[in-house]
Amino acid sequence: MLSNETTSPDENKNIPLSNLKELGQIQIPSATERIYCLPIIGQIEGHQILPAQSKTTKYEHIIPQLLAVEQNSKIEGILVILNTAGGDVEAGLAISEMLSSLSKPSVSLVLGGGHSIGIPIAVSCTKSFIAPTGTMTVHPIRYTGLVINGHQQFDYLRKMQERINQFIYSHSQISPEKLEQFMFTTGELAQDIGTILIGQEAVEAGLIQAVGGVKDAFNELDRLIPPKSEG
Repeated sequence: MLSNETTSPDENKNIPLSNLKELGQIQIPSATERIYCLPIIGQIEGHQILPAQSKTTKYEHIIPQLLAVEQNSKIEGILVILNTAGGDVEAGLAISEMLSSLSKPSVSLVLGGGHSIGIPIAVSCTKSFIAPTGTMTVHPIRYTGLVINGHQQFDYLRKMQERINQFIYSHSQISPEKLEQFMFTTGELAQDIGTILIGQEAVEAGLIQAVGGVKDAFNELDRLIPPKSEG
């Protein structure tokens, strides 16, 4: 379930199937939830529709959910579950900016993978965790397809890379020099440049704050949520 409360089978019958198909969830934020869980699975789909056989998370579905979390006074924190190969750069950066600007505490947990543009999303939360076997691939922006007006195109990619790097620097403990070293390492990725960090390595690099799992993430959210005032 997506909250710390349970839903009976009869209640599940009333949940629209479109939520499961379109959002990958059986619920969207309701007034009864204290902690809302947001999964970001597969590739992050942005302005271009990915092939039907690809597992995707659509940014136009994530943004309304984050707005609902911010506006719902009953929701006190958000847990972001990441298992993503990356995807659309601008969409991923937009999600990261929204998460970092929430007024409520947030915790991210990398399970499986938090690769490429998934890294800014992982570091955007108040606290970040990675599973012991979780992986994160650090590499420069890649461009696929026909390049038109090459000089201008590469200048755009350079500026986009600077935006991503700046976000990562300002939301984690990694140094600019260390991040660039990981990005341009040769020999670790087949026919490419970049670095794969596994579990504790991501913590030691300063990208992620701690190794942990679901229990640790929920315990941290409980610690981060301010106690309710009485009287």
